[in-house]
Amino acid sequence: MRLEKIRNDFPFLKNNFIYFDNAASTQKPSIVIEKIKEIYENFYANVHRGVYKISTKITDEYENSREKIAKFINAEFQEVIFVRNATEGINLCSYILSDYIDENDEIVITISEHHSNLVPWQQLAIRKKAKLKYIDVYDDGRLNLENLEEIITERTKILAIGHASNITGIIQPIEKVISFARKFKDIFIVVDACQSVPHIKVDVKKLDCDFLAFSAHKMLGPTGIGILWAKKNLLEKLPPFLFGGDMIDNVDLFHTTFNKLPYKYEAGTPNFVDAIAFGYAIDYINEIGIENIYYHEQRLLKYMLENILNLDFVELYGPNDTKDRLCIISFNVKNAHPHDVASYLDYKNIFVRSGHHCAQPLLRRLKANNTVRASLYLYNTFEEIDKFINALKEIRNFIYA
Repeated sequence: MRLEKIRNDFPFLKNNFIYFDNAASTQKPSIVIEKIKEIYENFYANVHRGVYKISTKITDEYENSREKIAKFINAEFQEVIFVRNATEGINLCSYILSDYIDENDEIVITISEHHSNLVPWQQLAIRKKAKLKYIDVYDDGRLNLENLEEIITERTKILAIGHASNITGIIQPIEKVISFARKFKDIFIVVDACQSVPHIKVDVKKLDCDFLAFSAHKMLGPTGIGILWAKKNLLEKLPPFLFGGDMIDNVDLFHTTFNKLPYKYEAGTPNFVDAIAFGYAIDYINEIGIENIYYHEQRLLKYMLENILNLDFVELYGPNDTKDRLCIISFNVKNAHPHDVASYLDYKNIFVRSGHHCAQPLLRRLKANNTVRASLYLYNTFEEIDKFINALKEIRNFIYA
């Protein structure tokens, strides 16, 4: 990776800010920003509606983007549904699967889930009087699979699991969980891949899940656009989520037939401008290579951990090693509130997140209410880590002066 060239592709980084909040959202390369600008200035028109040339041009770009995304995760074109974000994608799943849940059926999730992959299933269980069950974690945040046979049973109808933690960065062994769950033929498997798809190669066919959701804004793309992938045979038999324009085939006064996939699940005018820009973000990632991105991040993670573990005034949450882990580190400075730490870092133009990170059950399991989180991506540097560590030492000097 030519890091200097990469950093020059991101206008935001020219402000000399140190951006360590990539698990929340990432910065955008010029190619994505310029594409959005180009569309609005030169060939904006609605998709799937007009026969005039700019409408057909933008429709082609929209569908080309879908093709790029499908190829990126080794999926079929018809299986890629554009949604607002991963949260909407998971809620879509909970809605279309609700008819398959009866009283006393089981929904299994893990204690390490982001709220977006917890609350929809919690609320579905409440509505349907189903039993919600949790896979626990060890003290370092890694999944505890010792009693899996007691948690996933013949009564389990849905397994919803996150691929990587937004607090610890752990890449969970979801392949093992999915393989075990496949012993039961009537189970739907939903994967939250928001934290994994931007950093590692994800192959939906190898995973053998039924649904997988992720967002563009966490992988150099714009906000307001995400992906729900699902197996074609399931989408064909499951009901639509929303009703309206473009998701129909024929409408009579008392009966409607629905469009073919994937349009059956895309009612109304889609966010096609950002969907197209997302395709250009995928191009950018492919040009660098997802394996090269992960290798760079692993070097950053190793360097960050080595330095932060030498700070006796810092308490880490999660593993102390780099095994099966993304470059996400959650910590607290002893005797300092996380918001105060984040505020001082902001004063030094270092941007991190503080709070519960939309994963309160996991934080409580790790014996914390709030933490500071530093999360790095392909454009971050060792020099930035040095400045970050020095800023933490300055905070220590204030506290213990």
